[in-house]
Amino acid sequence: MKERVPDLSKARVLISNDDGVNAPGLKALERVMKRIAGDVWVVAPELEQSAASHSLTLRSPLRIHKIAKRKFCVTGTPTDSVMLAVHEVMKDNPPDIVLSGINRGGNLGEDVTYSGTVAAAMEGTLLNIPSVAFSLVTPDGAKAHWKTAEAYVEQVMKHLVGVNFPRSVLINVNIPDCPVDKVTGIEITRQGRRKIGCELQRGADPKGQPYFWIGAQRDEDRSIKHTDLEAVNRGAVSVTPLSLDLTHKGMLKTLKEVF
Repeated sequence: MKERVPDLSKARVLISNDDGVNAPGLKALERVMKRIAGDVWVVAPELEQSAASHSLTLRSPLRIHKIAKRKFCVTGTPTDSVMLAVHEVMKDNPPDIVLSGINRGGNLGEDVTYSGTVAAAMEGTLLNIPSVAFSLVTPDGAKAHWKTAEAYVEQVMKHLVGVNFPRSVLINVNIPDCPVDKVTGIEITRQGRRKIGCELQRGADPKGQPYFWIGAQRDEDRSIKHTDLEAVNRGAVSVTPLSLDLTHKGMLKTLKEVF
């Protein structure tokens, strides 16, 4: 497998997502990559898989449906889609790069641990393929600025050409949802702090049985400088390198002393 982003005009690109194969964000990503890349393939979930995280289907069969030349959907998760794309659909000539998105809504802070969009890029990374996740930070109910997303996907990808991706590292990109001329630039950031589900809704069904609904509200701090949250809040595109190695080196030392 390849771990360096090649010349895009000669690149074999795999696109996936978590919003489903018919999502407008996936179509936007497909459009921009067909303008700048040599060979673009789409293998995405048949249905929306938002917040699926890095889940893998192990206890039921998966099916691949061909939609068009180089475009397929999978009856599974984003992780399933990337795995089947590499090991089945594109097995004779695997992709040079995996792109996920464009998600309708941000994947900032701790969102990355729940995100199916980021998970598709994680799976590409585990397969030793340079991988990038793209999200447009669109508030619920707002009209998405897909033209802005397309413009900055193209800019980010052109900057990444020739970059070596260290093993277990992927790139998470968040684009502010505003007109192109309102974007303040591209900034390299670290992951911020943000937690979904801070409001738990309680209710009762028609039979009087209690139910709970996890709300989309987030407890977040947009003031911490050099984070994805702070940058996007100021109108900048956030580019954050994420590592799949979750080992905390400082705690390793502490535990060795304790044990």
